[in-house]
Amino acid sequence: MTEKNNPWDIFKNGADGSDSHLKRSGGILMPVFSLPSPHGIGTFGAAAYKFADFLAASGQSYWQVLPLKPTGFGDSPYQCFSSAAGNPYFIDLDMLVDDGLLTADEVQKSDFGGELRRIDYGKLFSLRLPLLRLAAERNIRRNAAEVEQFSRCCSTQIYDYAVFTALKTHFGMKPWTEWNAGKAMPKQLVPAELIESQADEIRLQLSIQQLFFKQWNRLKNHVNQLGIGIIGDVPIYVALDSADCWANSRHFMLDESFVPTDVAGVPPDYFSPTGQLWGNPLYNWEIHASENYAWWAERLQCAQKLYDVVRIDHFRGFESFWAVPFGETTAENGRWLPAPGMDFVNAVKRRLPGLSFIAEDLGFLTPEVHELVKNSGFPGMSILQFGFNPDANSDYLPHRVAENRVYYTGTHDNAPIMQWFAEASESERRFAEQYLALNAAEGINWGMIRGGMCSPAGIFIAQMQDVLGLSAEGRVNTPGVASGNWQWRMLPHECSAALAEKLREYMRMYGRLHDCGGINYEHNNVVPREYCGKNADTQKRYKLLVRAVAEYLDSVDN
Repeated sequence: MTEKNNPWDIFKNGADGSDSHLKRSGGILMPVFSLPSPHGIGTFGAAAYKFADFLAASGQSYWQVLPLKPTGFGDSPYQCFSSAAGNPYFIDLDMLVDDGLLTADEVQKSDFGGELRRIDYGKLFSLRLPLLRLAAERNIRRNAAEVEQFSRCCSTQIYDYAVFTALKTHFGMKPWTEWNAGKAMPKQLVPAELIESQADEIRLQLSIQQLFFKQWNRLKNHVNQLGIGIIGDVPIYVALDSADCWANSRHFMLDESFVPTDVAGVPPDYFSPTGQLWGNPLYNWEIHASENYAWWAERLQCAQKLYDVVRIDHFRGFESFWAVPFGETTAENGRWLPAPGMDFVNAVKRRLPGLSFIAEDLGFLTPEVHELVKNSGFPGMSILQFGFNPDANSDYLPHRVAENRVYYTGTHDNAPIMQWFAEASESERRFAEQYLALNAAEGINWGMIRGGMCSPAGIFIAQMQDVLGLSAEGRVNTPGVASGNWQWRMLPHECSAALAEKLREYMRMYGRLHDCGGINYEHNNVVPREYCGKNADTQKRYKLLVRAVAEYLDSVDN
């Protein structure tokens, strides 16, 4: 396989030509679903382009996103119906209007909720999906050649998702483990005539996917043209009720009835005193190894096409993994089982030599895990807010973070900096104040960001909520809590030119500035450039959103 020419290769070549250390740079972690939108959830539309311009104006090199996959029950991007397909919710409705696949009246009739800070997933399911189906049907009629070409060229995993979703719809959205009169019906047991009977629905699902990738590729091209790379996220595990498990059941630890023997989780740790019971099926690594990890290679190849850099979630699970007996209510009674380690890493490197990886190596780490990360050559992760235990000289303190690390204010599982600071122990707060010379004039969040930026770490990533100085209202996910997650949204006015300039100055001071060629970023009430809407209706809707935000802020102040 020819090595990918990746202009966002995260490594800087050493004097001998070897990949020796990370390029000094920075980025922002911002989920797509958290972008502003008049239609209930962030999308690949106007606000995404505006945010890309903000990143360029503030001197960033990377936009890190959470998984872009179709979410299931609980709305978590880490529990998806497919590891390869795209989330239909991210398809922008205004762009579908511009493309003639929906009318402005059809879109405006839907009320996606008046809460600008939170996503109402119930309304999205009941109102947005019918609009997407209507657009997909028109797409099949009007752009048949494009849909047909996509259907022929898409990966096996995306086609499996289309079949899986068609069958899931046919069976009333039940999990595949209940399709056969309450019993499981994996792919190999589905009658051919049943699949044939769902041909129209399969074609419609492929049309929806074609719209997703068309809009994503358009956005990604714009981001890349600004000199910014996309860091994407690949969860280590897939959901039981997913096209991945349905189509490849033998790759997982399932019994003869296709029930998991054990499920994934982590032991008690910083996040939860009883551990985290994720519930995902675990891999049958013997089967994967016998096939030279072909399924994993295809999965990561899909990610390679979607992103410029791939963060592999829970990387320690490739050394050993926490297996919890199926049926347990907590993760406390699990046990460690061995994983393939460097055998897997070497196989991936051979198949995908040009892909840049980041290893998420947080949580319970052993010497063996540290050795795996070191031998892999992948940069690991460090979290700034983990460093301020005054009784320990933590490796997460800025001066101790190694150059070959990606340093975060926090991840999607962490509280925003302002919430962390408010809830930290008095000794932790005092230590942070002394260590970083935190003060109200600069702002606690900016003092913490400064601490991360001045560290030796090659890449520094701040959560957008931390740049905005948000507290608990900006938290994306609380591990171990089943509801209220994945709902935070940024308001349009918050991504301002003044904020971009302030962030840019910090990037300049600490040697992380990426100059994108003098982009002119202006925050105003007009949809930016032609790519954010070709007609007056789109611009009118965007202006109405800005007006609604102003009214919302007035109501909060009063």
